[in-house]
Amino acid sequence: MKTFEELGVSPAIRKAIEELGFQTPMPVQEAVIPFLLEGQRDVIALAQTGTGKTAAFGIPLLQNLDTTDRSTQMLILSPTRELCLQITDDMRDFSKYMDGVHIEAVYGGAAIEPQIRALKKGVQIIVATPGRLIDLKNRGFVHLENVSIIVLDEADEMLNMGFSDSINEIFDAIQGKEASPSEGGWRGYQTLMFSATMSREVERVAKKYLHDAETIVVGSRNEGAENVNHIYYMVHAKDKYLALKRIVDYYPKIFAIIFCRTKIETQEVADKLIRDGYNAESLHGDLSQQQRDLTMQKFRQHLTQLLVATDVAARGLDVDDLTHVINYGLPDDIENYTHRSGRTGRAGKKGTSISIVHSKEKHKIRNIEKEIGKKFEEKPIPAAEEICKKQLYKVMDEIVKTDVNDDEIAPFMQDISRYFEYIDKEELIKKICSREFGRFLTYYADAPEIEVVERDKKGNVKGEKKPQSDRQKRMNKAEPGYHRLFINLGKRDGFYPGELMQTLNRYVGGRQEVGHIDLLDTISYFEVPEKDARKVMTQLTGIRYRGRIVRCNSEDEKAPTKPTSPTKPIKPIKPTKPTKPIKPTKPTKQNLPDEGWAWRKPRKGKKK
Repeated sequence: MKTFEELGVSPAIRKAIEELGFQTPMPVQEAVIPFLLEGQRDVIALAQTGTGKTAAFGIPLLQNLDTTDRSTQMLILSPTRELCLQITDDMRDFSKYMDGVHIEAVYGGAAIEPQIRALKKGVQIIVATPGRLIDLKNRGFVHLENVSIIVLDEADEMLNMGFSDSINEIFDAIQGKEASPSEGGWRGYQTLMFSATMSREVERVAKKYLHDAETIVVGSRNEGAENVNHIYYMVHAKDKYLALKRIVDYYPKIFAIIFCRTKIETQEVADKLIRDGYNAESLHGDLSQQQRDLTMQKFRQHLTQLLVATDVAARGLDVDDLTHVINYGLPDDIENYTHRSGRTGRAGKKGTSISIVHSKEKHKIRNIEKEIGKKFEEKPIPAAEEICKKQLYKVMDEIVKTDVNDDEIAPFMQDISRYFEYIDKEELIKKICSREFGRFLTYYADAPEIEVVERDKKGNVKGEKKPQSDRQKRMNKAEPGYHRLFINLGKRDGFYPGELMQTLNRYVGGRQEVGHIDLLDTISYFEVPEKDARKVMTQLTGIRYRGRIVRCNSEDEKAPTKPTSPTKPIKPIKPTKPTKPIKPTKPTKQNLPDEGWAWRKPRKGKKK
């Protein structure tokens, strides 16, 4: 293994990173640093989060910086405010012993005036979220004409969050620097793309904006983190929270992020854990930026043991020594699982990714195994006796390892000895352990039983309905009062129920009810009330989703040659009556917000 000196890192930067505890380069650093120091070719680097990517691009950027020029020479784009600040702090640490280096973070969710004042003074390296960068560019405070290097960090996350159009606009702003013969064909700037996974969207952006790129892969494409083992517990849906409690109790020294699918579920799980005496907090998009900052600060400082979070809210959260990641339900997108599990097992340490799944999610486990190239281990839910033993050993270990300051306690020892003189050693030990351990004994003495998921000889869950094939999904019929619509987006496009709801929120508006949804690989079907079908089709047809033109029409209609001109009439839709003034709707049990939001109606069971 080479040293940082052998990689060509300058003495000033070496001194700074040695103070930060850097000893030998990590694999991604050993592969990327010399390549960036020596050449001007574009680079695609695929490596898991937590493998040292910031230093891999940050060190060469600093070493190639012209410190005599105060204009913006380098641009680093990140998907979230938190990651933006983290990169900025790291870059400032790396350049501690370099003179004339000016780095600034620009991001949304904070006052823009301080960022403008810093930019006016001259900033050589801008670390930015795409939205705020475009805002400042349009106001005339960011100038990209002298940018020689642009870095896309966590490129897959950025594209998943819908920044594709913003990235296009940023590249358009700097693409006036075409190659000249004197430059040997170099177009005037270098693009570096760092990503944990190589999704179709990442490949599309790379093909469009990178030229003659060198691909550096640490590990295998889209594989899971090397030091993470993957475990799942199979339970019935009703027992998920009880299973979560047992898992957390079984690992007394756990320091974990618990991932949930929705903001509502995140808050509900966090509230239950807090009510049951756990050191937990929630992190989701409904919290203010100040609340999110405080929550993340406490978690980074290990003042919070369990962080219950959504995928979006936790992006960019970099925490040391995370022992576990718990999936309180598997994500629809395998890339999200890769990012979740990659938050533990960092810097050569071991980590565990735990998934609590119900029987209908079993097929997702197999799909993830194929993608990340690692096997999941199924384990039974820990028994009450096992948990109590683990917690008792923790209490005993803490008592034995407690440091005693003889000078401080000496003045009180006479009174302490007199107070306990009639209690023998064995009785005293019982009392101390019971005091520390009593909560678990009380709970597990009458703990609710978790029903075991029974399987047949082939390992299939008894009574479980097999997932429908794509052919079966195509044959499904709409429920009475609903109309079934077709849309030319599917799971390969990253289009899942949540994305459908968000699209309806954005383009249709109103309190749009949605019935059953059938997702296929390249297309999908969904149900809406008959009266809304034409409006939904009109609003969705022709929009763009991740670069694709959307077509939405009735399921019984053949694909039209032009999206806006159906070839067949829509039979199930009755002629609408003359419009009347819309009366205010009464409050419903769903507690819908005042603003327009799509909401999904549960599918009724078929009548026998």
